[in-house]
Amino acid sequence: MGFEGIGAAVRRKEDQRFLSGSGHYTDDINRHGQLYAYIRRSDRPHARIIAIDTKAAGAMPGVAAVYTGADMQADNVGGLPCGWQVKNKDGTPMAEPPHPVLAVGKVRHVGDPFAVVVAESRQAAKDAAEKIAVTWEDLPGTASIADALAPGAALVHDDVPGNLCYDWHIGDPAATDAAFAQAARVVKLDLTNNRLIPNAMEPRAAVGDYDRTTGEHTLYTTSQNPHVIRLLMGAFVLHIPESRLRVVAPDVGGGFGSKIYHYAEEAIVTWAAGKLGKPVKWTAERAESFLSDAHGRDHISSAEMALDAEGNFLALRVKTLANMGAYLSTFAPCIPTYLYATLLAGVYKTPVIYAEVKAVFTNTVPVDAYRGAGRPEATYLLERLADVIAHETGIDRVSLRQRNFIPADAFPYQTPVALQYDSGNYQATLDAALKAADWAGFRARRAAAQTKGKLRGIGISTYIEACGIAPSAVVGSLGARAGLYEVANIRVHPTGSVSVFTGAHSHGQGHETTFAQVVSDQLGVPFEQIEIVHGDTEKIPFGMGTYGSRSLAVGGSAMVKAMDKIIAKGKRIAAHLLEASVDDIEFKNGAFSVAGTDKVKTLAEISLAAYVPHNYPINELEPGLEETAFYDPKNFTFPAGCHVAEIEIDPDTGVITVVNFVAVDDVGRVINPMIVEGQVQGGVAQGIGQALLENAVYDGSAQLVTGSMMDYTMPRADDLPSISVGTETTLCTHNPLGVKGCGEVGAIGSPPAIINAVVDALSDYGVRHIDMPASPQKIWSIVRAGRSRAAA
Repeated sequence: MGFEGIGAAVRRKEDQRFLSGSGHYTDDINRHGQLYAYIRRSDRPHARIIAIDTKAAGAMPGVAAVYTGADMQADNVGGLPCGWQVKNKDGTPMAEPPHPVLAVGKVRHVGDPFAVVVAESRQAAKDAAEKIAVTWEDLPGTASIADALAPGAALVHDDVPGNLCYDWHIGDPAATDAAFAQAARVVKLDLTNNRLIPNAMEPRAAVGDYDRTTGEHTLYTTSQNPHVIRLLMGAFVLHIPESRLRVVAPDVGGGFGSKIYHYAEEAIVTWAAGKLGKPVKWTAERAESFLSDAHGRDHISSAEMALDAEGNFLALRVKTLANMGAYLSTFAPCIPTYLYATLLAGVYKTPVIYAEVKAVFTNTVPVDAYRGAGRPEATYLLERLADVIAHETGIDRVSLRQRNFIPADAFPYQTPVALQYDSGNYQATLDAALKAADWAGFRARRAAAQTKGKLRGIGISTYIEACGIAPSAVVGSLGARAGLYEVANIRVHPTGSVSVFTGAHSHGQGHETTFAQVVSDQLGVPFEQIEIVHGDTEKIPFGMGTYGSRSLAVGGSAMVKAMDKIIAKGKRIAAHLLEASVDDIEFKNGAFSVAGTDKVKTLAEISLAAYVPHNYPINELEPGLEETAFYDPKNFTFPAGCHVAEIEIDPDTGVITVVNFVAVDDVGRVINPMIVEGQVQGGVAQGIGQALLENAVYDGSAQLVTGSMMDYTMPRADDLPSISVGTETTLCTHNPLGVKGCGEVGAIGSPPAIINAVVDALSDYGVRHIDMPASPQKIWSIVRAGRSRAAA
């Protein structure tokens, strides 16, 4: 077996079970005697519930129970909590209206759950749900931010005036105004970041179980962070002590942020199982996911950059309206604030920045983090604005970026919007990307495309993101209602194999491989003898889960700390066995040795001695070889990079083909280059989807128009080019692995690169900006209008 430690392109060990159909997902779990839940959801965007009649539904064959919000309320079930509080400009708290598990009094968006039927089969539950009779009083619905903010608009929540959740800001407005007053030029851009629907391959599912003999509840769920679900559901919703609530997230088929949150269905099945004394299972239908999974993005922004005569950035001013949907999802308030506006410096040395963000309630599905979460929105705004500046000033787009880059020797670099970057080299990723994309040869390729009647464009995006989320004290001061550390327990078994119990959760990232590589590298244990255990609150000490590209930066660092403790204890055992001073014991390649001698004990020999302590320093050490460590990061990590997209437009149809895409990213130390490549390619695919295809559309009455795969266009294999992935490395300076994170970079850098390329291709048609998605209809209309002007 070859080298399988840090840096090796080891094949994912988990793929054997996935590719052979042996994965174990929530819907694969069937408990003895289980019942099935079907949730009745509102088909109205906004309506008052006058009456709910469940008699006919309860009389249907096989029905065990029908519950409404009133039943849960009578049983003291709490609302779904929000995990982050943002304060207004004046220091007052944001509006935080209740979010009932089942709607009480009003429904506030299409898909809002208001009743659940529990029956002996899925079909019986579904049939009975259709018999629930509801008397409604329809109310005006608002889907757009502008409509929700309009004077006299119907209130989503009666106690939230003007539908305004918060009015927040960051930066120095006076200094920004002063810089604008001195500017040689000001460039403005209005843009929209389109709403997206996540659509993970595996729909959400949940199974609630209850043991009458012990009073213990178990929830099996499609979650990215089972301990957080246990905390929120146990403490705030169902009031179950954590000692009597187990949450298990088995194999999860993708999340992209949408499976972070505590959803109503998890509480419903757990509560119903306790009421009925039988397991209760719910699995979403795909159309149901469109109406119940948290959506992403949905910003409207106005940005303006102040420039000096040479094109140096002097100041940035941004105003953003962010759609929260009908309720506050678990982390929703922080996405357009602390994960967005704090990134508005980007990779540039803009001296002053001021941003205002207003968050607005509408009669739509709640909006929360989606791959990148705030960082893609910030990058899109900056990189589109950079291209518009280049166009209006006549400065080359690459040169404009270069002259405004933060220099490689300026780190640590304090931005004007709170963050301090620890390391980076933006020129290096730019140079590598331009070379890989053959930027210099583009003119010839454009000319060749013209001979075929095609329009060709090339676009660039230089980005940064903050991830490795996050220092607990910092996020606590910013409104987070939880710590964001991570936990690892390392158990060396008597014969030297290792089990790692991690609070991180894998749902496609390849943790079972990369984590094993880290352990193999540090402890010298063969890769195949390392087990990674995650997703079960009964087995894992604690953990905050996986999101924000934090798994290695935070979870991996906790593992390193635990292994340091293992090695330190092993040295003391080895010193006893080898009759040497602890200070003389060295550990390397899985063996303890006395410095300068050939006296050696392997890790397996040490672990056996620890579990069979016949010759052991029993008065100094406890038996066993197992350690736990918590790691709370000192700072965010800051991956950065450069993406270059090359596209071709058929002017007769408006169809865009992405003919080439290059991503060069600095993700810190690379543990497994093959997995990094896959993560980046997956993110780029989602970024291309947002830029060209995906768009969640509501009509004027707040009905979701794109409520199925028939109407919502997901990227397919033939929409994607062969994606070239490269890395340039500067190490993170404050975690022991030097890693930064790679899970979101593809979705952050790609959308502006694509749109910049589209605008470049349409340069002869006077296009300054085009909002995502750049659909064929939109492009065809631009070309047609341009041809009409030319003909006139």
